[in-house]
Amino acid sequence: MKTLRQILEEKGTDVFSVSPDDTVLAAIKAMADHDIGALVVLDREMLVGIVTERHYARRVFLKGKSSPKTQVKDIMTTPVVCADPSQSTDQGLALMTEKKIRHLPVINENQVIGIVSIGDLVKSKISDQDFVIDQLERYISG
Repeated sequence: MKTLRQILEEKGTDVFSVSPDDTVLAAIKAMADHDIGALVVLDREMLVGIVTERHYARRVFLKGKSSPKTQVKDIMTTPVVCADPSQSTDQGLALMTEKKIRHLPVINENQVIGIVSIGDLVKSKISDQDFVIDQLERYISG
C-alpha cells in the first residue's frame, strides 16, 4: 500500500494557493487555469484555510453573492484537515471519509508539500487491487 508521499511523487507536488484577501473570482479563475478543484489559502506562507469549487457553489453562487466582491477568507474552511506524508492511502481515505472532505493537504515540517484528492486515493487503491488480482491470477494459472 502506498503512502501519501508516494502518491504525490507520482502525481506531482505542485501546490496552488491564494491569499485570504484575494477575491473568490481570482480563486475560481486559478482553479480553472490549473484544472483543479481546490486551493490552499496561505497568509505569509502559513496555511490558514482551503477553498474549493464546492465552497464557491454553496457559499457564493447559491447565496447570490458577488464573486468579484467576496473575499476568500469569507468562504474558506478553517482550520484545515491535513495529513502527514507517511500516512497510507487507507488512512487518507478514512480521514477524508470521517471529515467529509475531498481534498487533503499533505504537510511536512509545517509546509504544504502537496494536495491529494479523493480521486487520487481511489485511483491508487484500484491500482493496488489490480496488481494483487493480477498476481493471484498468475499464481493460480501457474
